[in-house]
Amino acid sequence: MGKIVKIAGPVVVADGMKGSRMYDVVKVGDEKLIGEIIQLNKDRATIQVYEDTTGVKPGEAVISTGAPLSIELGPGLLTSIYDGIARPLPEISKIAGDFIPRGIEAFSLDRKKKYNFVSKVKAGDDVQEGQIIGTVKETDIIDHKIMMPIGVSGKVISVSEGNKTIEEPVLKVETKNGEVDVKMYQKWPVRVPRPYKEKLDPTIPLITGQRVFDTFFPIAKGGTAAIPGPFGAGKTVSQHQLAKWSDANVVVYVGCGERGNEMTEVLYEFPKLIDPKSGKPLMERTVLIANTSNMPVAAREASVYTGITIAEYFRDMGYDVALMADSTSRWAEAMREISSRLEEMPGEEGFPAYLSSRLAQFYERAGRIVTLDGENGSVSVIGAVSPPGGDFSEPVTQNTLRIVKVFWALDAPLAYRRHFPSVNWLTSYSLYVDKVKDYFDDIAKGFYSIRAKAMMMLQKEAELREIVQLVGPDALPEEDKLLLDTAKSLREDYLQQTAYHEVDTYCSIEKQHIMLKMILDFNDAALGAIDEGVKVSNIIKVPVKERIARMKYVKDIEKESSLITAETKEQIKKLVSEVVDLSAGGN
Repeated sequence: MGKIVKIAGPVVVADGMKGSRMYDVVKVGDEKLIGEIIQLNKDRATIQVYEDTTGVKPGEAVISTGAPLSIELGPGLLTSIYDGIARPLPEISKIAGDFIPRGIEAFSLDRKKKYNFVSKVKAGDDVQEGQIIGTVKETDIIDHKIMMPIGVSGKVISVSEGNKTIEEPVLKVETKNGEVDVKMYQKWPVRVPRPYKEKLDPTIPLITGQRVFDTFFPIAKGGTAAIPGPFGAGKTVSQHQLAKWSDANVVVYVGCGERGNEMTEVLYEFPKLIDPKSGKPLMERTVLIANTSNMPVAAREASVYTGITIAEYFRDMGYDVALMADSTSRWAEAMREISSRLEEMPGEEGFPAYLSSRLAQFYERAGRIVTLDGENGSVSVIGAVSPPGGDFSEPVTQNTLRIVKVFWALDAPLAYRRHFPSVNWLTSYSLYVDKVKDYFDDIAKGFYSIRAKAMMMLQKEAELREIVQLVGPDALPEEDKLLLDTAKSLREDYLQQTAYHEVDTYCSIEKQHIMLKMILDFNDAALGAIDEGVKVSNIIKVPVKERIARMKYVKDIEKESSLITAETKEQIKKLVSEVVDLSAGGN
């Protein structure tokens, strides 16, 4: 047991801590505040405390638990709302009211609730670490697969099925070190990545139903993405859409340091959202971790590791997991504050020199893998970044860009023009395009060839806009005028997507292909008409343009596309014939 000798905000220094190890959890002071050892010098330990240290005095006791910060993994995780160190907020609210008192402890998982355990093994079977030994129907959407704890293998002596609490043993196993009771939950240190057999190439896309993401900047299952953007650009709504519509089995949403009112909106809205695939509440496949900006600074870092550990746990069951971190900038700011209190040498803009390595440790835990039981699972990490003033050159954004493979740059001018999602198609990129190309082409033949054509037109439009500002649009040749109009259609009719419209909120890959093809087919037909002498000013007035603009709101897109194709041919042909008739009359 040690004694406090120094206090600096969330950083506490204690003497007499001989025998302690790095990252051991300790109980600080008379109120037994939870902390973690982050520095050791002989028998002096520096501790970051996950709670408010106001009123703690030098001389108070510090007790080491002898174990690192760990969380309980088992039935009961889904539908739960936790704080940064995996304490269940609804349970704490029942015990102590709406304000969390210091030093309060609560089990992460309900000890009284019973689950119907169905075994997949029998007495006499050999079982290995990580093997799925049974299932529990945790929610209507997700079957919770019970796994052998890591480091435990042997022969099954007995099996106990039926309704059980997580504290009751479900297997008795003979191991090299004697008999072991296996329960439905296990503990895991949050800073240690969970093991797996093999890492797989990211060749399967995470379908989001958002056109700008899926078509132009796709993310693979097991991939990493960053959404940087200034205040009001739509980071939170974008992450809501990804959580609701992506084809992940489980969603882990980590609010690390966001404003309290934003996190409150998430906590109120998520339980009301309906999962579009099952018709059940989205919370039945969601875990929420809330650590707002007015909560203890040190717990922000822990909340990120808590979230990724829960995500890895569901990945090990063979599920595809999407983890949303909102936002990693607040986590980095917490690291900066603690680093300054530790009197460490500051790096760029005061951030610690190890900022890049900490970000890498987090994002590198994403991936698509073969589990210890031979299943395929994935963790896709999507981190929001909040650069001050929308400055993408600041350290957190730049260090994140060196690690992630997808960059969805949110643009303030687009947001001010009410263009949502406000993803800038000129500065965003995805390094998974070539990896997932074959997958998309299998769903919709030729999808990526027209995608490349559309992207080229958007880039060409940006170049033409500079010329238009100098000489005006009338000086452009007819082909360039048409390109500007087609690019406008791509921006307004394709890239803009309404999160609050019942049809447009989600767009399947097949529908995306048809919509993009219709816009480009009209462009090709118009080019043919220009060759015959038709002016662009007449082409853009044809009635079929209105139908193309409203395709996004149509459910039966296949029927609508055939009508649009027929009308396009008919109306363009009519324009050409009028020009030919005029020419003949003139001669």
